[in-house]
Amino acid sequence: MPANKRKKFVKMRGSQTHGGGAKKKRRGAGHRGGRGMAGSGKRADQKKPTILKLYGPDYFGKRGFSRPQKVIQKIKTINLDDLEVKLEDYVKDKLVTKEGQYYVVDANKLGYNKILGGGNIKLKLKIKADYFSKKAAEKIKESGGIIESENVVGE
Repeated sequence: MPANKRKKFVKMRGSQTHGGGAKKKRRGAGHRGGRGMAGSGKRADQKKPTILKLYGPDYFGKRGFSRPQKVIQKIKTINLDDLEVKLEDYVKDKLVTKEGQYYVVDANKLGYNKILGGGNIKLKLKIKADYFSKKAAEKIKESGGIIESENVVGE
């Protein structure tokens, strides 16, 4: 038993093919059918079932990660007349409370963040929302209501 066994590539120094047979063989990626996913492309439909069976359904397609995009806050709106129509249902569901003569409405609880001035309102509302249109603010104040926000758009 020799003390130091020499590696194969050291033994092959000086030979043209390093034990790989003819000169043409073991040349490049062509000898092994290409690099990576070569040969499994568009016109290789006959290979696809085999590839899918061997490597699973995740073999084809894109991988990696998608850059996180900036989250844009969507403004969800409601008109005053729609709010008045739905008000009794909201009171039943305890989303809106009644304090004396005012209906206390938190628009964020209802899923809205802007109040628009469509329609007319007869009830006295005490509304808290992120945004109000100029007309909505005027109509609420005319009917004797109160607005709890600094963001009146259009003033």
